[in-house]
This record gives sequence, structure tokens and C-alpha cells, in this order.
Amino acid sequence: MMRHGQTLFNVRRKIQGACDSPLTEIGRQQAEIAGDFLKDITFDHFYSSSAERACDTLEIVTQNKQPYTRLKGLKEMNFGAFEGESEDLNPENEKKSTFFLAYGGESREQVEKRLVGTCREIMRQEDHHTVLAVSHSGACLYFLGAWQDPTPELEKGFPNCMILKYEYETENESFRLLEIYRPVD
Repeated sequence: MMRHGQTLFNVRRKIQGACDSPLTEIGRQQAEIAGDFLKDITFDHFYSSSAERACDTLEIVTQNKQPYTRLKGLKEMNFGAFEGESEDLNPENEKKSTFFLAYGGESREQVEKRLVGTCREIMRQEDHHTVLAVSHSGACLYFLGAWQDPTPELEKGFPNCMILKYEYETENESFRLLEIYRPVD
């Protein structure tokens, strides 16, 4: 699983979940660096959040040479009425779990459940052994939180184009984090 490249809203410190903003030139360069980092891995399939920033990142990573599937299940948390507003309006971390529900958004639990279900569905398919899925910071964080305490990794930072390498356990349909690559730190 990989986070998309830097966007205009990342630079302007705007909340983006369901809304979208384009990759910056730095975001495009980050995707190129990640693509170079991943170039020797043979992937069976590619997936992306349906958000343009994630699709653009994957297209740069694969140099537009690989078909991929866009899945809404890989999208970022919906922040409701807070979409496009300043990140300064985000509540404290401990209040964030259900905060956005009252404003037409999603809870952390909903995002985690959606991501886990989507990734399990991907891995249940035939010929899906080595898969790349491009998603978003919060979505990647909540997915990681389904399997382990994400705090140590969060403290190291969650940079754009960060890659989280998981192993999928078919018997219990769980994921185990193996490594995290921060190729553009």
C-alpha cells in the first residue's frame, strides 16, 4: 500500500478526503522516485483510490505502462463539511474518531472497516500475490491500525509516497506489516 504524492492541498494545509486537489511538481517527482524504487518488483495487479491524486501517482509510478483498477474503497476518509477547510480546524487526535460524523463525514472505524474489506476482497481474487494499491495518509494509517498500534510509525512521519509492505495471511484474512519504505523522506 502506498500514499499518493504531494498535492496542492497538502502544501496549503487544506483538509482533503473526498475532495481532491492535483499533484504538485514535487508530488510528481515523489511518484517518479517511488516508481524507480519499485521498478524491480513484479506486481500481479495494480489498484488505486478513485481520487485523481492517487490515480495520477500510480500512473507516474508505472509510467502509464500498466492497467489498474480504481476502487472507491481505497479512498481517504470523508471529512464532510470540513472538506477543503484549513487543517487547523482538525480536532485533537483523541476526539477525531467520530467527530466528522456530525458534519456528514465518516468515522475512523468506518474508514478502517472499508479499507480492510476492500483489501481483503482484492487479495481473495485469483492471481493476486503481489499487489500495489495507492491510497491516502489517513486511510493507510487506519488500515495499519487494524493490525497493530500505528503510533510508532506515525511518530516517524507519514510522508507522501510512503510505501507499506504487508504480507497477507489467507487463513485468517489478515495483514502483517513487514516493512515501511520512505523513499522520498
